[in-house]
Amino acid sequence: MKKYLIPFTLTLFLFSCTKEISITLPEVPKKIVVDGGIYAGDVAEINLTWSTGYFDPIDSASLANYLIQSATAYVTDGNLVDTLHLSYDPLRAIPIVWKGANIIGQAGHTYVLTVIADGQTATATTKIYPAVPLDSVWFRIEPNQDTLGFAWAHLTDPVGIGNGYRWFSKRVGVDDRFRPPFGSAFDDRFIEGQSFDFAYNRPSDPGSTAPEDTNGQAGFFKVGDVIAVQFCTIGQAEVNFFRTFEEQVGNNGNPFAAPGEIETNVHGGLGIFCGYNPSYDTIYCH
Repeated sequence: MKKYLIPFTLTLFLFSCTKEISITLPEVPKKIVVDGGIYAGDVAEINLTWSTGYFDPIDSASLANYLIQSATAYVTDGNLVDTLHLSYDPLRAIPIVWKGANIIGQAGHTYVLTVIADGQTATATTKIYPAVPLDSVWFRIEPNQDTLGFAWAHLTDPVGIGNGYRWFSKRVGVDDRFRPPFGSAFDDRFIEGQSFDFAYNRPSDPGSTAPEDTNGQAGFFKVGDVIAVQFCTIGQAEVNFFRTFEEQVGNNGNPFAAPGEIETNVHGGLGIFCGYNPSYDTIYCH
């Protein structure tokens, strides 16, 4: 009887010793967050927001407060200075866009972004690398799937550039814009000078309730789709941002995940300013 009584008594003692603890969280200083870049053949485009604390509320009412709509933003290529102005683009996830007008992205050029808002200054530097087009693209049905599969490509990586890549795609006539899948960016540290095949799944917006994202077809392209591929050459620092950013997105809510830092190229702020040099292909799924 004693061997049962002692653990029971100990359990009662532990429950009786519980105490409610209140923790006052420190104020989180807000920082400028940059999301955008400059494409070869186009002007610079960025979204500007304020950072927020992990436990701060995020809803339709508070999101408007995070948008930066009063700032000085400009890009220089070392010769010209291009002031970015507010515009509206309904195809972007955040439709309020800061957009340039005079500097057009060119391969081999370096661009410096400066943002000044509410007494803070953030800067970022990026380079547009020469485009590396894909050798070929195709659609392949996955095993045990009648009509569903992934987009495949063959790439030959040049020697000596030290660049990276980012993959975007959209279904022609279905999707309103190019989207990156999870794991969209990779560098050439282990593939330099190599020729190889790789595949990507169909991207979708987070929390999508579209029928094809909720009926077991999520991530798949299917027979009949026409896939437009935007394959971009980018820099190593930019790859590091997208890789570490996606690692933290994947770890969200996991109490056993190791904490990590997103490797931003924005000094005095957060986010990414990326130089892109795209090449385009089309895949007919049949």
